[in-house]
Amino acid sequence: MSTLAATISETYTQRYEALLRAANAIGTCSDCDAAADVLVKQLLEVVPFDYLQLVAFETDTKIVEWHLLYSNGRRHHVPEADVVLEDTPIAWVHESQRALVTDWREEARFPKHREFLNELGITSTCVLPLARGERRLGALSFGSTHPQAYPEEEVRFLSLVADQIALAIDAAVNFYLSRQAQDRLKLILDLTNQVVSNLNFQELLRTISASVRRVMHCDAAAIMLPEPDGTHLRVHALDFPDSRGVFTKQVLVPIEDSIPGKTYQSGKPWVLNRLDPSEVPPEMYAKASGEGINSLCDMPLISRDRSLGVLALASREENAFDREATAFLAQVAQQVAIGVENALAFGEIADLKDKLAQEKLYLEEEIRGEMDFEGIVGQSSALRHVLNLVETVAPSDSTVLLLGETGTGKELIARAIHDRSHRKERTFVKLNCAAIPTGLLESELFGHERGAFTGAIAQKIGRLELADQGSLFLDEVGDIPVEIQPKLLRALQEREFERLGSNRTKKVDVRLVAATNRDLEKMMENREFRSDLYYRLNVFPIRIPPLRERPEDISLLVRYFTQKYGRLMNKEIESIPVAAMRKLSSWHWPGNIRELENFIERSVILTHGAALQAPIAELTNNGKTSPVAGTREANERDEIVRILKTTNGRVAGLDGAAARMGLKRTTLIARMKKLGVDPRRVSLS
Repeated sequence: MSTLAATISETYTQRYEALLRAANAIGTCSDCDAAADVLVKQLLEVVPFDYLQLVAFETDTKIVEWHLLYSNGRRHHVPEADVVLEDTPIAWVHESQRALVTDWREEARFPKHREFLNELGITSTCVLPLARGERRLGALSFGSTHPQAYPEEEVRFLSLVADQIALAIDAAVNFYLSRQAQDRLKLILDLTNQVVSNLNFQELLRTISASVRRVMHCDAAAIMLPEPDGTHLRVHALDFPDSRGVFTKQVLVPIEDSIPGKTYQSGKPWVLNRLDPSEVPPEMYAKASGEGINSLCDMPLISRDRSLGVLALASREENAFDREATAFLAQVAQQVAIGVENALAFGEIADLKDKLAQEKLYLEEEIRGEMDFEGIVGQSSALRHVLNLVETVAPSDSTVLLLGETGTGKELIARAIHDRSHRKERTFVKLNCAAIPTGLLESELFGHERGAFTGAIAQKIGRLELADQGSLFLDEVGDIPVEIQPKLLRALQEREFERLGSNRTKKVDVRLVAATNRDLEKMMENREFRSDLYYRLNVFPIRIPPLRERPEDISLLVRYFTQKYGRLMNKEIESIPVAAMRKLSSWHWPGNIRELENFIERSVILTHGAALQAPIAELTNNGKTSPVAGTREANERDEIVRILKTTNGRVAGLDGAAARMGLKRTTLIARMKKLGVDPRRVSLS
């Protein structure tokens, strides 16, 4: 092989390698600007040129999708919409699919283009079609300041260049479309999931607007819905991360004489791809230009032939909403409309439920069920089971033991038993055994004679005697001191007792209802509670379920207490927000009904207006321990304080707090230090 042939072969090899690098570089670029810069740089290594123009069209159309113009050592930024191709070699080559080599000193067919090239100093050009099989992608034009710069052999090589560029562009477009299709499919799936799972109205709208803006590569997305007055649209959701503050949420847009209003009324989309004061009202133009917006699109939200609102999108880029994007947005609008309709329907149902529940507050028989238990609110199966047991045992005179956590309403159940017994016309007497000091409990229960002990300056009738022919309710019966338990057992079995300081036996006919939140069986094992007294009390046990086991009753209780304290405080509270009710119904309420009632009372105090303003932020776990753990510690502290009060602050000894709790003295002292309990202060309180 001759030296000349070897040189030519090496030159062509280098040019082919540079051409492949150029094609690969285009395919790896993330956007058109980057691809344009890479293409110019790489092609300069393949062929010499002073002018380069590349035009790529949308599929099967003559709409310019990508435009590249390079001359005089720099790239010119010409928006695709401003590219004029009529009566140019680009249009001729794209139509004919043949290469066109021109010496502009002699060419007269394209006078405007000739004038344009003369200004750039371009003398000769070679324009080649970009195609993949039968698909016409566009055209590629090389230009030179030298005449006759493109002989036949160079044109053949440039045809190879055009084929490679077409291949790279086609691959890049397919990759972009594939990724765009995946993103858009994911958006549709996300919207579908949101429509199905999210019925919180404002949260749904915020999520939708953010998702649509992100996938459509827009700068802003908003959802407008009609106001009840029928004359305005309100911007309920606005996602505009880079806003300059011109557009805001909750703005009212008149339906008449506004573009979103026309879209809402007509049910037809409106698209503007270049901001023009002649195309939009002055106020809208001022706002859009103030935000730098150039493209706008309003999509009607239509479901079952009913217009629900408008999905509005905006972009700072021109021509952001082409036919393909608009067609896709129409599909998006359908999903959004379904979500809006579902959320609106859910809100209406929730409002109706609130209204019905409020009406039921005034219909006591419906709230309290068929059995009409005074003061007992609820319709859950757990509560109804308890009330059925009450109905069963109430007519008898059998002793009833109510078991359950603190705050579950044991006193109300005891009253219900009394009210359904034949003793209902006589007295219902209650005694909280934990609230009376040990030294006084016996006197409170059995009474005393004058002078029976220091301070007994007059005779006193005990609760047991007061309840004769009626019912006696002993609350917190597990706190009765061991030394008093035998006397109570005798009174229950023999129906007789003596007052303190008296040897005279008194006969009584009392129906006993006892209650406790303690484990009496465990107390028996620890010798804290007499087994014979336990079996005497445990004739008919009824377990009162905690509030967390009857969550369906929470909403009724919330409304009941709201109305109760609203009347007491002369406040007309007409509704309870759905979000607040949802939080209240899902909270575990460790203090049960008592805690819920106190919380609602506090909420009514805080309320200014017709809707309950519940401080639901309090129902969160902000500490290191869980609410259950925090409540357990609080209950333990209350238990220690209560027992210390009965022992007058004494910890050690046979009758001290440690012995009563079945703990070692050192163990109890350690717990008191941990919980901040001072026995000296307790004894003085």
